[in-house]
Amino acid sequence: MQPPDAWSDRPDESSDPLARLDRSAGAQAPGPAASGSWLGRLRRGLSRTGQSLGGLFTGVKVDEALFEELETALIMADAGVEATEKLLAELRARVRRQRIEHPEAVRAELRDILTEHLKVLEKPFVVGETTPMVVMIAGVNGAGKTTSIGKLAHALRQRQASVLLAAGDTFRAAAREQLVAWGARNGVTVIAQEGGDPAAVAFDAVNAGRARSADVVLVDTAGRLPTQLHLMEELKKIRRVIGKADPAAPHEVLLVVDGNTGQNALAQIRAFDAALGLTGLVVTKLDGTAKGGTLAAVAAGSQGVRPVPVYWIGVGEGMQDLQPFVAAEFADALLGGAESGKG
Repeated sequence: MQPPDAWSDRPDESSDPLARLDRSAGAQAPGPAASGSWLGRLRRGLSRTGQSLGGLFTGVKVDEALFEELETALIMADAGVEATEKLLAELRARVRRQRIEHPEAVRAELRDILTEHLKVLEKPFVVGETTPMVVMIAGVNGAGKTTSIGKLAHALRQRQASVLLAAGDTFRAAAREQLVAWGARNGVTVIAQEGGDPAAVAFDAVNAGRARSADVVLVDTAGRLPTQLHLMEELKKIRRVIGKADPAAPHEVLLVVDGNTGQNALAQIRAFDAALGLTGLVVTKLDGTAKGGTLAAVAAGSQGVRPVPVYWIGVGEGMQDLQPFVAAEFADALLGGAESGKG
């Protein structure tokens, strides 16, 4: 495989299929032909939140009533009180300082402020610094964890990485079969055992990944609630056993979060982070959600949550609908933007 890189599944992102996508480091964003399709899907996916927020800037005066409406809309979108107060305090200051009188100019300023606020969550997923790179993936039932693993495997295969999957949900046959199906679809080997110890499956997968010189080993785990303490202890065991197979592993510990859960996502992030030490998030099912502001709450550290980086967001069932999180794109869609953010 080629040197360490950040990965995306966006078609024609660059003439180089391994082009780095860390835009926060100054790399040029793709032009409309490259990113337009994804941005359109993202805007459609967040349209309920976008209509709620973006609609406030039409046919109104720039006055206190507008700020009160924005406050209500942000809280209803589950941005949380802390993030809402921070965002609007900065917006008020800019409007006064720049003497802004047009509502669309206020929206442009809020988009920039929101982008800056969300930047703390933007981080590229880098592959190639170690082989195999072991990625442990957790989440509650129904978050879209196994599907996300399949899409991630597809994205990695598209970028010429060799991938091995570990079916760590050993007690639910449907989950194992689903992962095997994703493996077949992507031409990826799946390590699975029926009714076995999930930690043993993870251990075997790491060793198999090393023996086969795999670039990435993705370890699925059974869905569980943070309140199921015995299952959370099982997760800790899986993490420890992975470390026995490779003392440096897992190199990434990801939590898959349903974007529709709103503020409940904060409790999940906090609990799984305390148990495992999360390195990243995958936020799924953002299509059609009215709770698109949740990531603003995460970025603000609301309810004691650590601002864990968001590697990917998902807005649909298609293979291309899991994409790297880019703060400017997300902020634009969240405010109902028809055009990308200011240059």
